[in-house]
Amino acid sequence: MASQRLILGSGLAILLIISAASIGLDVKSRSEVESVDRTLSILKRISDARPLPRGVESAARAFALTGDPSFADEFRDQSAALTTAVDGLLAAVKSAPGEAELLSGVKAQADRGVALGAELIQLRNNGDTAGASALISAGESRTVMDNVAAALERLVTEERRQLGIRTAQSKANGRMLLAIDLAGVILILVLAIVLTVAARRSRRVLQDSLSATQAANLSLEAKVAERTKDLAAALEEVRRSTSVMETTFRSMAEAVLVIDTAGSVLLSNPAAEKMLRYKPGMSVVQLRAMSNVFHADGVAPMQVEEMPSARALRGEEFDGLEFVARPVRGAPQIHLVVSGRPLRDAEGSIAGAALIYHDITASRETEHQLQQAQKLDAIGKLTGGVAHDFNNMLTVITGTADTLVDGLQDQPQLARTAELIDRAAERCRELIQHLLAFARRQPLEPTVVDINGTVVDIAKLLRPTLGEQIEINSVLAPDVAAVHIDPSQLSNSLLNMAINARDAMPNGGKLLFETSNVVLDEAYAETNPDITPGRYVLIAVSDTGTGMSQAVQDKVFDPFFTTKEVGKGSGLGMSMVYGFVKQSGGHIKIYSEQDHGTTIKLYLPPARGEVAAPAPAPAPAPRGSEVILVVEDDPLVRNYVTAQLASLGYKTVAVPDGRAALALVDKGETFDLLFTDVIMPGGLNGRQLADEVKKRRPGTKVLYTSGYTENAIVHHGRLDEGVLLLTKPYRKAQLATMLQQALGHG
Repeated sequence: MASQRLILGSGLAILLIISAASIGLDVKSRSEVESVDRTLSILKRISDARPLPRGVESAARAFALTGDPSFADEFRDQSAALTTAVDGLLAAVKSAPGEAELLSGVKAQADRGVALGAELIQLRNNGDTAGASALISAGESRTVMDNVAAALERLVTEERRQLGIRTAQSKANGRMLLAIDLAGVILILVLAIVLTVAARRSRRVLQDSLSATQAANLSLEAKVAERTKDLAAALEEVRRSTSVMETTFRSMAEAVLVIDTAGSVLLSNPAAEKMLRYKPGMSVVQLRAMSNVFHADGVAPMQVEEMPSARALRGEEFDGLEFVARPVRGAPQIHLVVSGRPLRDAEGSIAGAALIYHDITASRETEHQLQQAQKLDAIGKLTGGVAHDFNNMLTVITGTADTLVDGLQDQPQLARTAELIDRAAERCRELIQHLLAFARRQPLEPTVVDINGTVVDIAKLLRPTLGEQIEINSVLAPDVAAVHIDPSQLSNSLLNMAINARDAMPNGGKLLFETSNVVLDEAYAETNPDITPGRYVLIAVSDTGTGMSQAVQDKVFDPFFTTKEVGKGSGLGMSMVYGFVKQSGGHIKIYSEQDHGTTIKLYLPPARGEVAAPAPAPAPAPRGSEVILVVEDDPLVRNYVTAQLASLGYKTVAVPDGRAALALVDKGETFDLLFTDVIMPGGLNGRQLADEVKKRRPGTKVLYTSGYTENAIVHHGRLDEGVLLLTKPYRKAQLATMLQQALGHG
């Protein structure tokens, strides 16, 4: 009895120590998760605050130059937003001395910048234009705000470094917590077995004692009473110990399953029912059938012999085995880490297994979001650089091809060659537009579009394209609402989906277009967090093709992902569709099963207004006689533009960058229109150049050109109101029309 108490007391002491360690690590882990959340929140605040310093300075300067009260209002709004953002950041990093010290300097700089802006506005209000000009020329306000922006960039770098350190610490603590929890469970099971064996032994001793009393009942009565009393005390001790262990076991955050060799569950805790959706009476085979199980990458299926239960029942001991459980229906997938140990009987044979599951879905999702943000940022930078340089080349190619086609009308063979060049350049332009689309950095030109009319036009276009083996049908709701969207991008998206459907039906099939008004409710939004409940216009494109596996569906929107043979697909079609729909405030959903076809549904927000009228037939290129100041860093494009402008009757002055353009302006060079690229070397982009020119010559007309949309004149994928942009590559007729519009003749 004493040895049992000693074993029980030692076990409880060790269990309390393990529980205390587990609680301490859990508190620390939660603290680190909160630190990660705080860091992400700070990064979001900094991202929101980045454009504010330059906005404050630009608004004050614009008011001083123009006297427009709207700029004074903008200055007050931007100043208030900057002050609030810096104060919020100071409060958020008050526990980090280094970051707090950096932000204190930022606040001082920001306050100084706001004060300079206020002084500039006051000088303008007082009519002191000379003082305002002097203050602008000093450039202190811009320098101060540039310092604020640079300090915010340094703070972003530091916060990202801290995020990486805290994420690594959180993972390490998670592994330690799993090991401690596993040790605690194993100790509980060992204590339970020891106490059960002790209880059985005590019962056997009692039975022997009772048998002996039959021969010497009177002489042994006192001893039997004493032994009975001791046994009752031992049983009460076992009951109390079992209650403590059961309470501890049921309160664990990790899911625990104890199984026998047949896979029947002998013991489980409430966390198993919540985390694994386990129901009393289930076996591990039934539990496994509720989900598709994959390795940690979420792609490679986990075979039956690789399952945690199978490995533990083979005698393996393991920790930190990661897998993804994707429920067959209903609930979202979960990412789990499991540890397992075989349980052996007195002879050493395997009698069952203990499995402990830890849910790491939230941490993996945080990692995934960070990786996605970094990937999209890298793709956006790559896309911008490629589009800028490549579109410069295409501008020369397309324009030269136009000239060749016009000049070779009497030489049919050479004219056909020039047309081939022209078509190839057009294909290149479309590829660049796809790159911009999946990065969601294309400038949209939305109008009110008749959805049914667009679908009918696309269906007519597709019938000769897809061939007779594809049957095209349409089911269009007559009352479907109009949508405020870019019509060309919508047409391209429908064409992309139709071409993919054709490729999925090599032996022919059916293609169906459907439109309707739908309402997505709260229940749908709960399982699709990227959509806002409300009314939408649905466009569904269905085919009877080969369908897609779940693995393909998971990657279908990834840029450059394709299931086609090498050389037969760029992998940009569906990513372009996805980027366009998201940029337009919509939602996209794929429903597909292998050998049963695919349905892609586009949910677009409806708009009020009349359907846009079709574009008129192109007219002859208008001519002019004005002087155009051309600012283009690429010499090939610059020579092409000047030649095209000369052929249209315009006089030109061409320079390679903004500094050279400002030098001409300061020398008194006269011109009627500034035609400038947006992205240029030399530290002065097109928008900044236009602002500087307008300071010197108010009222200057400006026409921008660019093949890259992540710049000063494009925000949120749409052009600023009143800004004229000619997108590269462009045709001679497009150039002539935009020039007339910019000059005020159109």
